[in-house]
Amino acid sequence: MSGALATPNKHLMLFSGRAHPQLARSVAELLGIELTPSKLISYANSEIYVRYEESVRGCDAFVIQSHPAPVNEWVMEHLIMVDALKRASAKRITVVAPFYPYARQDKKHLGREPISARLVADLFRTAGADRIMSVDLHAAQIQGFFDGPVDHLSGLPVLADYVGRHYDTTAMTVVSPDAGRVRLADAWADRMSAPLAIIHKRHDPLHANEVQVNEVVGDVKGRTCLLVDDMIDTAGTMSKAAKALYAHGASQVIAAATHPVLSGPAAKRLNEVDFTEIIVTNTLPIHDDMHVNNLTVLSIAPLIAQAVHEVFTDGSVTRLFD
Repeated sequence: MSGALATPNKHLMLFSGRAHPQLARSVAELLGIELTPSKLISYANSEIYVRYEESVRGCDAFVIQSHPAPVNEWVMEHLIMVDALKRASAKRITVVAPFYPYARQDKKHLGREPISARLVADLFRTAGADRIMSVDLHAAQIQGFFDGPVDHLSGLPVLADYVGRHYDTTAMTVVSPDAGRVRLADAWADRMSAPLAIIHKRHDPLHANEVQVNEVVGDVKGRTCLLVDDMIDTAGTMSKAAKALYAHGASQVIAAATHPVLSGPAAKRLNEVDFTEIIVTNTLPIHDDMHVNNLTVLSIAPLIAQAVHEVFTDGSVTRLFD
């Protein structure tokens, strides 16, 4: 036989951007490895420089970067990290984006608008990514924007297991804060064996991030209401939904969301409502000056570590949710 046989050994390497290094370190610890030493610098004019301090040739690279504000800076850093790996001959590059950037711009609502979620997927592909891994995409269709495998992880088991351990689910009603989250709320209702209620709301098309709550559809009087969403950004949706539930006789209101974006007036709005508990995961870092009452942060690192292991060993990511 002509040619030469390569060693069958595979080499997993984990890389972290600067947006949320605590999460990356937790994932590395669970995998029993160390983060690859990297040099990341922001120059005075805001340009970003990346260099890896070990050889990455032939490795199976996983690049973890969350995308909190300033989103554009961290997206650019992520892209440069991927490009550096490609040019250094990494064998396979997986972008691990726990919170996918620009996910809410997944379709055109009006003429002359972009589809920025698709643009982000194209940028990662052009930079050299072979695969994308993310948690609770705002819209499942984003999986089709990337020309390659997409591992869409669900934070629901992490959140639901916590709720099930700490609350009486027999008196619980799962509530969708709007029509767009009904499918998510339905999955929660099945998981918790609880009835479902829906809050009908209307966005003001002339004012971004402002919500008008109209009515509650379903029985919430005297019930423990579990409001579920994929993210809490400015908290307009969650706070107004909770007020509507209390107005309709709910005994207590719990909020559960995967991504704690927590922008602008989020803390003020959440603290104005008597939430029994607000449960999120650490897909995004929460700044020290963000003081939210009754906030519980669960680690998403075990889920990401399991998914990375399954991808690296050519196992099944789907099995994690069966």
